[in-house]
Amino acid sequence: MDSAHAGDFMKRSWETMTVLEGEHWAREFAQRGQRATLDAAVLLWEHMRRIRPDWPSDAERRDDLAHHIDLKGAIDRASGAFPAVDAR
Repeated sequence: MDSAHAGDFMKRSWETMTVLEGEHWAREFAQRGQRATLDAAVLLWEHMRRIRPDWPSDAERRDDLAHHIDLKGAIDRASGAFPAVDAR
C-alpha cells in the first residue's frame, strides 16, 4: 500500500461507512440469523490465532473475564429499568 492509498482510506466518510456496516449486518442477520455473527466471530478468532498463535494469553483471558463480569453486573442493574415485554 502506498501513502496515497492510506490517505484515501483516512479521508473517506466514516459516517457513511458506519451506516453501510450497520446495513450489512442487518441484512446478514435477517438472512442467516445468529449464525452470521457466530461465523464472523469464528473467522476473527482464526485470524487472530494465525497472526498471534499464543493469543489469548492468561492475562488477556483474566481481563476478558473481568470485563464480562462487569458487563453482566451492569446488565443486571439496568434490567429493572425496562418494562417487561409480553412475548406472546
